[in-house]
Amino acid sequence: MSDNLIFAMEVTLNGLMAGVLYALVALGFVLIYKASGIFNFAQGVMALFAAMTLVGIQKGQVPFSHLINAILGTEFHYFGWTMHSFLAIALTVVVMIGLALAVQQLIFRHLVGQEPIILFMATIGLAYLLEGLADLMWGSEIKTLNVCLTGDTCLPQGLNATIDSITYNIFGYGFFIDNLDITATVVAAILVAALVAFSQYTKQGRAMRAVADDHQAALSVGISLKFIWVLVWSIAGFVALVAGIMWGAKSGVQFSLSLIALKALPVLMLGGFTSIPGAIVGGLIIGVGEKVFEFAIGPMVGGATENWFAYVLALIFLVFRPQGLFGEKIIERV
Repeated sequence: MSDNLIFAMEVTLNGLMAGVLYALVALGFVLIYKASGIFNFAQGVMALFAAMTLVGIQKGQVPFSHLINAILGTEFHYFGWTMHSFLAIALTVVVMIGLALAVQQLIFRHLVGQEPIILFMATIGLAYLLEGLADLMWGSEIKTLNVCLTGDTCLPQGLNATIDSITYNIFGYGFFIDNLDITATVVAAILVAALVAFSQYTKQGRAMRAVADDHQAALSVGISLKFIWVLVWSIAGFVALVAGIMWGAKSGVQFSLSLIALKALPVLMLGGFTSIPGAIVGGLIIGVGEKVFEFAIGPMVGGATENWFAYVLALIFLVFRPQGLFGEKIIERV
């Protein structure tokens, strides 16, 4: 087997891994859009906010320390303790649920029945609000996120091997694979299976699907829209936390992390805005497509095709199949 073919297989495999990370972000969009019809532009900032909150809790940082110190003239930035990763994640989940309650109670409760464009503009405002809140709470410097996914700091004493990236022997050939990508793939698979099982086999999941189909019909059979929307925003917050952990561990927790929402848009256009499986398939197509296109065509056109390939592919889908691969085709009768 030629070296080029082996490298192409390695590129494809790494593309699949990257596609899973894109799909994780797209899942948050799909969940909120299915239940409320709101395109949540703030999903990427939610991932940023969750990741920054996790790092802050983990390192024992005092929330709003810069603001408190500026007002009181003190120099108090840390509590002096650190927290285990799993306990910090649990507390961050509680924070994201509290955020979901606040978003529903303070913003979207007052916008019920408004036009979709007004709801969309509200999520843009929410995105900037959360970004500013994250800056005030935890500071704007780049942070390192360590939740035992990469590196050797979480290994028992004496096991000091670095596990950031490993060369795996597959069918007798060595493939260089980022260990974090493998972890992300496993976590995403578990998360998607859990979400599908939740929506199909639980009372709350069936109620969520009923609200997605028809708000008024759901109200008529006693389903609480307030509860369902808080539930959906809480699940989307949890998905944002998982995505924030994966991306933050990969590239550091910084404000550019919020831009991953832009990468999820082509994924949604390919898979459809209302399909959980579509988000996964769309993410995989984008991940593999941009890596393979860069490998095969990039050198001929000057490289850097990963910056625009996904959007060109999404544009083609919008022209020929605007509802995406798994979206419902809209038929208007006049």
